[in-house]
Amino acid sequence: MNKFLSRRSFILILIMPLLKFIFKPNKVLASSSASQEDWNLPKEAWKERLTPETYYILREEGTERAFSSSLNEEKRKGVFHCAGCDLPLFSSDTKFDSGTGWPSFWDSLKGSVGTKVDFKLIVPRTEYHCSRCGGHQGHVFNDGPLPTGKRYCNNGLALRFVPD
Repeated sequence: MNKFLSRRSFILILIMPLLKFIFKPNKVLASSSASQEDWNLPKEAWKERLTPETYYILREEGTERAFSSSLNEEKRKGVFHCAGCDLPLFSSDTKFDSGTGWPSFWDSLKGSVGTKVDFKLIVPRTEYHCSRCGGHQGHVFNDGPLPTGKRYCNNGLALRFVPD
């Protein structure tokens, strides 16, 4: 069994460049440039605006510990905004309990997020980020509820909740 797993890992590592070529991932705006001139802030400006933890998630594509965000339990009506630029990203109407430990949504607000293919865990995943400031939010998976079947798995520190 161990030989099979190590052989599979070895083969995946060898075909990674081919997968990157086939999927042609877009550059993410998370830690370099932003989608609008107003949000093309230098690293130092982002560090002044954000806490160290939020900076790590939004600008360095980090991930918070599961079950650590109070927004995971948020049940009130309202809108979830990007913690970096305050762009509305998700309605509370699309929030659901995924059991994963992170706030999860089955759909985003129209035009609020952009995506790219992420190969950090060898297998391709779809990462999403704020369409205005480029802040990393989380990953989207195809195991969510209807009507979309999507699960936008978000870092709580990357969001700010605004109740109705």
